[in-house]
Amino acid sequence: QGARRVQLDGDLRSVLLEAPGRCVPYAVIEGVVRSVKDTLSSQFVENCKGVVQRLTLQEHKMVWNRTTHLWNDYEKIIHQRTNTTPFELVPAEGGAGVAVRVVKPLEAAELSLETVYEKFHPSVQSFTDVIGHYISGERPKGIQETEQMLKVGAALTGVGELVLDNATIKLQPPKQGMPYYLSAVDFESLLQKQEASARFWKVLTVVFGVATCAVLFFLLRKQYRHHRERRQLRQMQEEFRQAQERLMNAEGGDTLKNACVVCLSSTKSCVFLECGHVCSCHQCYQALPEPKKCPICRQGIARVVPLYNS
Repeated sequence: QGARRVQLDGDLRSVLLEAPGRCVPYAVIEGVVRSVKDTLSSQFVENCKGVVQRLTLQEHKMVWNRTTHLWNDYEKIIHQRTNTTPFELVPAEGGAGVAVRVVKPLEAAELSLETVYEKFHPSVQSFTDVIGHYISGERPKGIQETEQMLKVGAALTGVGELVLDNATIKLQPPKQGMPYYLSAVDFESLLQKQEASARFWKVLTVVFGVATCAVLFFLLRKQYRHHRERRQLRQMQEEFRQAQERLMNAEGGDTLKNACVVCLSSTKSCVFLECGHVCSCHQCYQALPEPKKCPICRQGIARVVPLYNS
């Protein structure tokens, strides 16, 4: 959005002469592609001329996924060659006598190339090849041959550093690390595309941020609960030890054998039937949750008989 939009006309040279250092650090300019010297001819299409040519061989095959137990499509570029020739942007109407030399087009973050030829060559396989491919987990499908070109006469929108070098106006990659574009769409469409991409990454960042916070909250909450449970366990162990010490000091070791297994402070005073266990005082029996079960064997308590120690 901070790029300065300039017109490719006779006033462009005056604009650069008035700019600091004869340079516009980030500018937008639209024009038509014209070759400076010789043009590149398509290898497959007659009368197709361009200034950037990209030839690609791409392998297509099926790969067995041992995790999902499915065949997945796999694509790999096995060869790619890009040819360029010097070119410039001129006004679409022509006649202004001004041109902008495009420098280092292959460094552009977006270089719009038109696909002029595309052919898929399926692989020929024998029966033994098919068996071997199933065993190895890879089934070749074929090779796709593609030719892409930036044609002479194509409309192009350039976004980069605009500089006046002696008598030549150049469009080159910005020095401030800003993205360099050579796109076939107009500036408004390019701007909308970049804004949509920026919104997508912002939403994705927010989603990942929320997910990360939720995971951290869950881990911290789990750690806190684990710490609290360990503290409660240590507290119960300490209370149990203190109760044992009180019983040992107050009434001797024999009294500990008759202590309630629940509170360890009162003596056993109940007989649970039908299991017959003597393990609790009357207060702890009353505090047992419903349905009441024996603390020793977990059998249901049908009735309670008081125990009298003489």
